[in-house]
This record gives sequence, C-alpha cells and structure tokens, in this order.
Amino acid sequence: MMQYLELLSPAKNAEQGMAAINHGADALYIGAPLFGARSAAGNSIAEIEQLVNYAHLFHSKVFVTVNTLLYDNELEEARQMINHLYNIGIDALIVQDMGILEMELPPIALHASTQVHNYDMERIKFMERVGFRRIILARETSIEQMRDIRKNTSIELETFIQGALCVSFSGQCYMSQYLNERSGNRGCCGQPCRSTYDLYNEKGKLLRRQEHLLSLKDFNASRYLSEMIDAGICSFKIEGRLKDLSYVKNTTAYYRKLLDQLMEGRNDIKAASEGKTQFFFNPDLSRTFNRDFTDYFLDERKPMASIATQKSIGKRMGKVTKVERGKITIKTSEPMTAGDGLCYLNSRNELEGFFVNHVNGNTITPNRVPESIEPGTLVWRNNDFAFEKQLQGKTSERKIEVDIILLETSEGLSLTLTDEQQLSTTAEITCPKTLARDSAKAEEQLVRQLSKMGDTPFTIRSIQNNLQQIYFLPAALLNDLRRKATTQLMELRVEKNRPQPVVTEKNSIPYPTDSLDYRANITNQLSRRFYERHGVKNMEEGLEKSHDYNNKALMTTKYCLRYELKQCLQHKVNSSVDAEYKGRLYLRNNKNFFLLDFDCQRCEMKIFKCNPIAISEGKKEQ
Repeated sequence: MMQYLELLSPAKNAEQGMAAINHGADALYIGAPLFGARSAAGNSIAEIEQLVNYAHLFHSKVFVTVNTLLYDNELEEARQMINHLYNIGIDALIVQDMGILEMELPPIALHASTQVHNYDMERIKFMERVGFRRIILARETSIEQMRDIRKNTSIELETFIQGALCVSFSGQCYMSQYLNERSGNRGCCGQPCRSTYDLYNEKGKLLRRQEHLLSLKDFNASRYLSEMIDAGICSFKIEGRLKDLSYVKNTTAYYRKLLDQLMEGRNDIKAASEGKTQFFFNPDLSRTFNRDFTDYFLDERKPMASIATQKSIGKRMGKVTKVERGKITIKTSEPMTAGDGLCYLNSRNELEGFFVNHVNGNTITPNRVPESIEPGTLVWRNNDFAFEKQLQGKTSERKIEVDIILLETSEGLSLTLTDEQQLSTTAEITCPKTLARDSAKAEEQLVRQLSKMGDTPFTIRSIQNNLQQIYFLPAALLNDLRRKATTQLMELRVEKNRPQPVVTEKNSIPYPTDSLDYRANITNQLSRRFYERHGVKNMEEGLEKSHDYNNKALMTTKYCLRYELKQCLQHKVNSSVDAEYKGRLYLRNNKNFFLLDFDCQRCEMKIFKCNPIAISEGKKEQ
C-alpha cells in the first residue's frame, strides 16, 4: 500500500506560505484571523484564500490553526469564522478546544493540535473515535511510542521534526498565565521558559545564578526520518509560524531534499503533493535561526538544554587562535564575510557578540574586540550575511510536468495540456492557415513558443505536433493559445484539489476517565457539554477561568533539571550526586519562587508556585 509523506511547513502569512510551497512543502499550517495559538500570526480570510488557491495548484494542502481555548462569549464568532474558512476551501482545522466539536460545523476535517497533549494511548484512541482525522503527536513522543500508536490506531499521525521546543508538555503549561495572565493556551505565551532563573536548595543555598535553566535547544529530527516513516508517521512538521522568511526557505528546502532522497529507490512511499522543486542554494539548518540542536526524546534521554543563552547561536565556526592589534584570527574552514555576526560565551558563561567589518583569510577585523575573547575561545556565527543575502533572491523553482498535444481544427488550432494528475484542458483559437515557406524553421518556432511556460507552475515534458501540415503561425498567436490552455489548467487544478467534505458525527464514546482536573483546559460550556456527553461526571475549570494556582502544577515536563545538571538520582549521568542537590530544589525569577517536584518513577518534573519562606526555612509549603 502506498504511503504518502507530507512535509508540513509554517506560514506566518501568505507570502511565506507561498515560499514554503515553492521550496517543496506538501502542506502548510497558518493562523486563522483569531483564536490561533500564535496570536501574533493571525491572517485575514482573503489572505488565507489566496494561499489556498496557490497551494492547491500543486495539490498541497492548507491547514488553519484555531487551536486556542475559547470563552463562552467567543464561541459564536469562532463558529462563524470556521464557516468562512470552510467556504474558501481550506483542507483542515487544527483545534484544541473540544467545544468546537459541539458546534454545528461544516463538513471539514479536524486535526487534534499538539496542545491537546496527544501523548497517552487511550486518549489518542478516544480522539480518533470521536472524529478527528489526524493527531499531532506531543513533541516528547519517542520512535518506539510512535510505532505502538500506529499499531493500535488508524488515524493519521503528524509529528514535529524541526524548530523550537516547549519545555512543558504542550497544553499543560500555565507558567505564563500565572505570571502575567498571558496564557499559552490562549495564544499569547510570554515564554517564561526562556527567562533566567536562580536555583536554590532547601537550605536556601544558591546553587546556580541567572541561567536559562528551562530553555531547551531547538529540535532536529533529521537523522530519524527513515525510522519515523517506518513507524507510520505521515506528516512531518516544521515549527516556526513566527520565524522569518529565510528560516522557512532554508528549513523547508533542507527537509524536502532529505525526504526526496529517502523516497528514491522505494516504491512504497511518495510525496503527498506534486511538482518537482529545483534549488539554487544549498540548505543548511545551522545557518539560520537555531539554539543548537537536540533530538529530544526520540531515542533516549540526553542533555538538551541551552542553559547559557536563549538566543540563536547559529553555526559553529571554530576556535580563536590569535587576538592582537584589533584583529581576531579563527581556525575555521568556513568562509567569513564582512557583515557577519559572530558570538561566543564569555568567562561569565554569557553570550557576547560582535560584527565583522573586514576579512583577510581567517583573520577578521571586528567592529570591536571584546576584552573577554582570547585564544581557545569557541566562536559561532549567528548572522550569516552572505547566506541571508542569497536567501533574499530567487532560491527555488517548483514545476508540474505537462504534456502538450497540438491539433488542427476546422477553424484554427487546439492545444491540449495534460498534467501529472491526468487532468486535461483544451484551448482553441480561430486563425488563418497559411503554409510555411520553410517548414523546418516554422516547426522549430512552433515548439519554441509552446515551450515558454514562464511564470506558470508548469514545465513541458513532451510536445506532440499533430498538425497535418506546417503552417506559418505568428508567435503572438501561439502565445495566446498557450496562455489560454495554461490558465484553464491552473483553474482546473485549483478546483479539483479542493478537499472532499468530511462530516464529524457526534457520538457518546466513553472518555477514558469519568473525572477531569484543570489540565483538561475546560473554559466554556460547549467544552463541558462535550465531556459530559462522553461520560465525564466531575470536571474542574481550566486555570484561565479559575485562576486557582494553589497545589497545581504550573508546568509538567519530561525535561529534568537534575539530569541536565548531572545530579540525577536515577540515571548514572555522574559518578555521584552532590549532597547540595539531594533535597528539594527551588527556582527564583525576580520575586517569583517555584518548587521543583521530581517524579522519578515517571521520569517527569513538575513546577509549582511556592512561598519564599519554603526556601529560607526548608518547608514543603506550596
């Protein structure tokens, strides 16, 4: 059975979405005008429609995020917006709030956002049975778990492969909501995981000062793609709806090439969209925004934090060999250029940077020579001037192959185009038929003019000239005939690639449990009604509604700070555990204090708010 593989790219807006398509994306996800999990990345209905029509030319899909929690006074507006989105032909909605399933929806496919916390097998099976067509797996899902989920379900499985990581289980983080009422589940996370923290033990001793103790490196699953394919993943998602155009181009191109290489020589896997992409640059993930990389929990637990900085460090260049007379020499095989931004970690383990004004081989003249840089210092490039300039130009071209048949009619000519989907259109034109004096030259011009596909999404695979005689045909006439045929084929492709209706019928499949706490994120009456219909009897309100943070985990994560600092009580990541780390641990951020709770049996860490007295006196108070 053929397995169709989908490279799913982010679209901050229509421009970036079209760029992703041109760089090989099989599908896009873009924010709705309202209620998307990145409130700063909303788009108008008209802009989304423009992107849908462009994507459907290539049989690519457009998924729209409506994946925030909704309040009661927003439900009707959300319902109307969903109907508008359906009418413009989007391929699916990505949702978090179960109240949406209680609405009178148009026949549109629903994808369960990673914000739903798709990690538990029984919950995933439930989501399939209530009508979701796709599950976006939690980022923490291992390859082994993917295989197990595939064996026990038939729902489409989507997983992240690249980009920023939320340190908490998605949908289970309330830190930003607690600190400043900017809820991640409402699309406006303040990213407290990227802040600096002090770490204390239960005796009040300061163990680490002003470090990014909750900030993770960026996800990179590129070396696991083959295993993911064999595990049954159909969609490979790149994070980044707030990233810039360079990132989208570079990252999409990198994974397009990688997936194409994996498909070569196999007849059981195929790209989910059409058109061949040609690249005019060499994609390199390290040359656009990144915090260094981790493969997270795909294989096994390993160090994954970017403790020194939450900023992009870019590409590792090499070590400083000499600093003298306003110049710095770096041992590197990477060419440098004026305008590059270089960075390094100073003696205080802080990221410090400078710009390159002049280059002479491996010796640079920076805009300033930092006092703390010295021979042996490791340097990265987090602003690649030449690469960024290259990405601003034309970096790719995506074309669909077509076959042309030219025929003679009683009044003139007809031109038939047939594409890779076997979609076919015929354009006709009335014209005089004057025999050509030089038939060879006339036929050469005919082929040349018909082959000029220009800015259309098509390229010629074959031309079949079925004219009984060779006529003198002006270039303008042939161009007009070709334009009519290509326009008709583009319109046909957009129409034929609109999604089929998908009806989600309400049922009463029992939920795996009969009670739900605040982590179910229930913030409206329709969501409550959904769970009641599925047998849930006891429900807490979501924290966005109750604001009751006492004794409730503000963050639940598989990331473990003990492990990261080589102080794990279970895994042998160090010869011995420092006695200072054996008791309770606390984080401090400005005036806010948090208790770290380590569930070693589940290998998870939770963060609770706590009173400062719990630190100073070693109490277990929350």
